[in-house]
Amino acid sequence: MDYEDILFEIDGGTAVITMNRPARYNAFRARTVEEMIHALRRSWADHDVRAIILTGAGDKAFCTGGDVKQRAETGDYGPSESGLFEIGYLHKLLRDIPKPVIAAVNGLAIGGGHVLHVLCDVTIAADTARFGQTGPKVGSFDAGFGSAYLARVVGEKKAREIWFWCRQYSAQEALEMGLVNTIVPAADVMAEARSWAAEVAERSPTALRVLKHSFNADTDHQAGLSNMAMAALDLFAVSDEGMEGAHAFAEKRPPDFARHHRPH
Repeated sequence: MDYEDILFEIDGGTAVITMNRPARYNAFRARTVEEMIHALRRSWADHDVRAIILTGAGDKAFCTGGDVKQRAETGDYGPSESGLFEIGYLHKLLRDIPKPVIAAVNGLAIGGGHVLHVLCDVTIAADTARFGQTGPKVGSFDAGFGSAYLARVVGEKKAREIWFWCRQYSAQEALEMGLVNTIVPAADVMAEARSWAAEVAERSPTALRVLKHSFNADTDHQAGLSNMAMAALDLFAVSDEGMEGAHAFAEKRPPDFARHHRPH
């Protein structure tokens, strides 16, 4: 595959996947997701790769989630070779790949980008990084791993705060809630991530594989929730309510959800 939306390199035993759409704050479209899946599968198949780093291009954003401007323009996340928007499969692949995945969060980790770092095994945060959700503000949600697994990481009360209020949190606040593993100066985030990758490369690969599957076993049932949530999101995203969020974001105005309030 000729990559357009990501950069991919293998340096020794470390594969580095960089979301490379800095003009859109590394927001992903369908092709971006497809390319990340391809790169992760290459990393899985390469026996010399012992760890994977996921990061974003530039110094402003790790990833700000699905490209809402694209959705406002076309009603979807654009074309892909498969014809599918496979974000659910990307989430599952980050969990299933039997090698440690390290998120190097170099800036904003917002919305679907926040979900990506949560699903990585560990997170190295720049001191300039910021974390948060936007779903209910832009007519979107992740009622699968993005919410259920997040609650396992930070607790039910905090997870509901993150999703319902759509606030942003500093790297220090993220560290205090157990959302990241360590904080380093922004200039050092990739060096620190590579250091963690090199250290874990010295460990038994079979032990790491079994341990990762063991950690995942407790929450694997959430894959069913994720499938259901993605099916619901497909329907919701093109509804009047869902598109109001996307159009408001693209037009840089507050969304007007008032007419969608109704008893259920």
